[in-house]
Amino acid sequence: MSKPNKKRYVLEEVRAQYAEAVGGDEIEFEGPGGEVFTMPHPLFAPSEWAQAVDDAEDDEEMARAMLGDDQYDRYVAAGGRPGDVNFVRMAAMEDMKGALKGGRKRPTRSSTSSGSTRKP
Repeated sequence: MSKPNKKRYVLEEVRAQYAEAVGGDEIEFEGPGGEVFTMPHPLFAPSEWAQAVDDAEDDEEMARAMLGDDQYDRYVAAGGRPGDVNFVRMAAMEDMKGALKGGRKRPTRSSTSSGSTRKP
């Protein structure tokens, strides 16, 4: 039973608010030679991506998991070091903690009522 006058969270609104707070659902970074690379933001990454990153046994496997094969090959060809890709992920996670803890509003509830407006 829902409580009167309570508002419900709308998943898409909450997700959008978090994405705005952390700068989007992807991380974009400039690598060697100014080439731009992207990876999912850890907060929004698919579980397969997160599992592949967690299962990586060395820097190369981790960077390949984060960037995907095509981007990884371009990154290395441009002179990028595999271990440095993790610095980008760690920086994004630190920024996320700061954005969600301080200064930014947490996601708000929708104005859509989740139940009856009758008083008990």
